[in-house]
Amino acid sequence: MNKRIGMYSSIVTLIGVVGFALSMFIGSDDGSYLFSLFISWGFVPMICSFSAVACKENNSAGYAAIAFSAMYAVVVGLVYFAQLTTIRLSELNEQVLAILDYKNLGSLFFNYDLFGYAFMAIATFFIALTIEVNNKKDKWLKLLLLAHGIFAVSCIAMPIMGVFSSNMKDGNIIGVLVLEIWCVYFTPICILSYQYFKK
Repeated sequence: MNKRIGMYSSIVTLIGVVGFALSMFIGSDDGSYLFSLFISWGFVPMICSFSAVACKENNSAGYAAIAFSAMYAVVVGLVYFAQLTTIRLSELNEQVLAILDYKNLGSLFFNYDLFGYAFMAIATFFIALTIEVNNKKDKWLKLLLLAHGIFAVSCIAMPIMGVFSSNMKDGNIIGVLVLEIWCVYFTPICILSYQYFKK
């Protein structure tokens, strides 16, 4: 059952990543938010599955990964659900939108989103420590997960340093490009995770 859930959740995460990339490409904000929720709904059980199949001596790393993945899902879930409901369906004044609208670079919810992805990155780092390398695919999976953990530093540091702001020139284009690159990076993680559970 653990491996089966791992396989299915890897597929859900992959669908979320591909759907997110396509939504950004065609300029569908609502699609991007919805598929971002799918990523989190697949990611948490995928991390739990990695932890479940890991050897006992790696339990602490697995538990840490589960905790950070849950924190990621809660934070980004609140951000994207708010965008799909309150922001989309309500007539809010400019001051409220400046705080809650994800599309406003440097807004509270934009910064919360980056904070959530820092938790995701930390989760991938810890879960990489539980991966047992038996072949080249496992080695690549472990390396990609470990390297993904580095994103946590930028996700926390950039909002604190005020890198993003509403008057940033070409900020939206740069943001979309960075996220598309992230999708290209995370897609093989989903595929290799599926293969890791399938064997």
